[in-house]
Amino acid sequence: MYVEELFNLSNLFVLPFWVLFIFLPNWQFTRKVAQSPLPFVALAGLYIYFLVNTLNAENAAAMANPDLMAIAGFFADPAAAATGWTHFLVMDLFVGRWVYLEGQRTGVFTAHSIALCLFAGPIGLLSHLTTDAIVQKFFAKEATSAGEQDGDDSSLEPST
Repeated sequence: MYVEELFNLSNLFVLPFWVLFIFLPNWQFTRKVAQSPLPFVALAGLYIYFLVNTLNAENAAAMANPDLMAIAGFFADPAAAATGWTHFLVMDLFVGRWVYLEGQRTGVFTAHSIALCLFAGPIGLLSHLTTDAIVQKFFAKEATSAGEQDGDDSSLEPST
């Protein structure tokens, strides 16, 4: 396959995962899909394919000793740009999956953070960390207080 076709397919490949994580987070199928490493194996395989086909002595030197102009020159090549983009797809989806799984584990709302991960993984991660901190600071105490007011003294029992 050609680089452009693989590039387009990789973009389509990740979309169902984002739809599941954002719009159907509590569906059992979404939970099952989120547990699988297979999407990352497929994307990492594509990344390796792109990387192997773009590496030459000049590109390897640019990546080994990063210089902004050399890196910019490297990404001017469409195959190298597809390599970099696939790197973004893998890592953003990985971060989005982590945010999703953390939301499932803690009950913290994540749709906004996962949507941000889709477009800019680090911003989505920061959004989730901020949301989680706010929930822990302002809402976890209310839940604890409400439990104590209801006569729930289970928090006083030692954990086993």
